[in-house]
Amino acid sequence: MTDVLKFSVPGKPEYIGTIRLAVSSLANCAGFDIEAVEDIKVAVSEACSNVVCHGKPNREECYEVACEIGKERITISVIDRAGGYDMSKYQNPTMDNPKEGGLGIFIIKALMDEVDIFSELGMGTSIKMVKYLNRL
Repeated sequence: MTDVLKFSVPGKPEYIGTIRLAVSSLANCAGFDIEAVEDIKVAVSEACSNVVCHGKPNREECYEVACEIGKERITISVIDRAGGYDMSKYQNPTMDNPKEGGLGIFIIKALMDEVDIFSELGMGTSIKMVKYLNRL
């Protein structure tokens, strides 16, 4: 059985910490160890920061954070309904091309077991992140 919790979050930076704490508490209750919980917290913070910094210009709009807690995994989706970007233009940072910005997606992919990103200009972005319990 899967439990699903959803949060509607104002697009303001001061609420990122609240979501971070809520998701880390859920991961802890689901049995993730402290290292996995820390990875999840950082990934969620990065995904939410992407919405707040690169999403809608109207900070009064809300975005959604959905957490699915399954038997062997947690799935977190961060969804905004405006903005969006062209995924074909995203480039991973390299030693030859280090970037100050744009590291969020790179960090999320490094910390989570699975990451799916769907984005369409003017429609929004959805980042789905999965972390498996006791995965080596």
